[in-house]
Amino acid sequence: MRPLKATTGWQGRVRRMSGGLISPKPSATEQTKHEQTNRVQKRLDGPRTIVVLNPKGGAHKTTSTLLLAATFGRLRGGSTLAWDNNETRGTLGWRAQHTPHHRTAVDLLTDLDRFENPSVASLSQLDDYVRTQVDARFDVLASDEDAAATSTIDDAAFDRLHRTLSRYYRLLIVDTGNNMRASNWVAAVAAADQLVIVSTVREDTAASAAWLLDGLAEKGFGDKVDRAVTILTSPSERPDRELEQRLTDHFGALTAAVTTIPYDAALVDGGTIDFDALSSETHDAWLKAAAVVADQL
Repeated sequence: MRPLKATTGWQGRVRRMSGGLISPKPSATEQTKHEQTNRVQKRLDGPRTIVVLNPKGGAHKTTSTLLLAATFGRLRGGSTLAWDNNETRGTLGWRAQHTPHHRTAVDLLTDLDRFENPSVASLSQLDDYVRTQVDARFDVLASDEDAAATSTIDDAAFDRLHRTLSRYYRLLIVDTGNNMRASNWVAAVAAADQLVIVSTVREDTAASAAWLLDGLAEKGFGDKVDRAVTILTSPSERPDRELEQRLTDHFGALTAAVTTIPYDAALVDGGTIDFDALSSETHDAWLKAAAVVADQL
């Protein structure tokens, strides 16, 4: 790989002012970001499905799904879908940037025959069903938002949606619900090219993640567990470093890689995520996490 040229910061200013005669070497941090970006932008020979899992609420599944999608979308130039496959009323659509319509996966399923033949349909026509995150360059497919609705996405419906959407998106990042027995939950794991196990640095969510891994192995997904990535998120400004290290060691022995995400006050209220409001440390951590996930694709 060619040496990275400094184009930002004081190195970039020196290079521009000298007309390129002086080109300071990029810092170690810049080199690391460049290398991680290259990993995220790796060439794929077909669509890939990443499934985000933890059967406990509050484990940061939805946040992780959106921030992974934003990182991949921005760096890969789009062609990324964040999909809420929650078997009940999911929150992915609420946390995403708002769009003029409120259609969901149920609406898309009803009209899916329009898109099953790509020769007569286009990605732009999906805009009536997905929620485009313009600045972050990815789309969101929300789950049913009607609390009184009786319609659900079962395994057959998931498979049909997944097969069709894989024709229009290079990366599908799936946010799952909490019921490991739900047929659409199992279908998502079966379709996954990569599992991402998420947990906060807390005993309860970590115990749920560990139980999940045992359950996946029992269901015959042991090979996917071996290649899984674990993402641990700090729940407070004062993280328990001892617990974080213990969890890193534990999940490091069970999955292919473990990476950590710092606390960010911009995510605390549980509302719409403003990607530009996140700290630089958070952006850097998600770049690293996306690179670790991309390594397994």
